[in-house]
Amino acid sequence: MKANRIQDMYLFKSDRLGFRNWVESDNAKMAKINANPKVMEFFPNTQDIQTTNNFIARMQKQFIEKGFCYFAVDKLENNEFIGFIGISEQTFQSEFTPCIDIGWRLDTAEWGKAYATEGGKRCLQFAFEEIGLESILSFCPAVNISSENVMRKIGMIKKAEFKHSLLKDYKDLENCVVYEIGKKI
Repeated sequence: MKANRIQDMYLFKSDRLGFRNWVESDNAKMAKINANPKVMEFFPNTQDIQTTNNFIARMQKQFIEKGFCYFAVDKLENNEFIGFIGISEQTFQSEFTPCIDIGWRLDTAEWGKAYATEGGKRCLQFAFEEIGLESILSFCPAVNISSENVMRKIGMIKKAEFKHSLLKDYKDLENCVVYEIGKKI
């Protein structure tokens, strides 16, 4: 895909990132990210290509139905795919769900460059100003200090700690935190 064609696909941009719906060429790249044990350190397992394909299909469907998803993210300087940042509907069993959550997963080569913070802020702006959402949550295992730091940097406030129903078989991951941010009036 030519650079100008990719740029035409962006739903919105931040200073350094372009946010778009997923395309077929993202599958193998996202599968490589999902197969990295360092990236998936705070998840029960790494993910294979089929699990990644199913995830991307779910995001594409959610985008069509709701107008948002965990967006595929490219660096604008070279249109290189680096992972996802976005918002998604969460329905796992908890006192906080159903809800809309913000999340991110980036290639380790892009860590430490503040992309998650920059992208998270821009996705919140999109969610509140363009979609009209009133509140967004974010969840992570309590041991995932890096993600919790991003939550704080994008203006979220810790709401509670809880035991995640989908992680009950993973005692080192089960204790989670939830952060929240509301639309600023």
